[in-house]
Amino acid sequence: MRIVLADDERMVRTALRVILDAEPGLEVVGEAATGAEAVSVVRALRPDVVLMDVRMPEIDGIRATEQILATLADPPRIVVVTTFENDSYVYDALRAGAAGFLLKRARAEDLVQAVRLVARSDSLLFPAAVRSLAAEYGRQRAAAPPPWAARLTGREAEVLRLMATGLTNAEIAGRMGVGPATTKTHVASVLAKTGTRDRTQAVIAAYESGFVSPR
Repeated sequence: MRIVLADDERMVRTALRVILDAEPGLEVVGEAATGAEAVSVVRALRPDVVLMDVRMPEIDGIRATEQILATLADPPRIVVVTTFENDSYVYDALRAGAAGFLLKRARAEDLVQAVRLVARSDSLLFPAAVRSLAAEYGRQRAAAPPPWAARLTGREAEVLRLMATGLTNAEIAGRMGVGPATTKTHVASVLAKTGTRDRTQAVIAAYESGFVSPR
């Protein structure tokens, strides 16, 4: 798994590189010190995962995330790295397309697990924290019921609600009494009907629209 680190603090990048390069199957292939540089490095190296600082010079991690996702046909999974968990910048980064976020004070094992988890993309990274952010910021943007809600089947609506609780595909399959392949099909249909890139974006859309209550 190829990883790019984007952070304006060299010490942070060095610490992350040491942790990740020590893990089997993980390799840091590039670094960037600004948001603009992050976009260029990712375009050139095409990594699988990007760890993106939310606040950087030139352009911030939110804009960098938007540009990467908008210009690459097969973009990497982006994890925002931040100092503060309950931060509107973090929520805006998730809305922009980041697959999740990670605190800079996270333990080494949590960092490694987060990278592997978002690469698999079959579960939500830190679902309780995502729900907390949705409760704080998402409801401020709540609008009328979204048109996609009426297009979901009963099964798909149930899958989206279970996704919002942070369950993996395997856990959803067990809860609903269906096979893993059926669950995967339902998840793909939910993403298509909600017009979202991945399950994180689908969950954000569900909370913002009021389809799922964060409390």
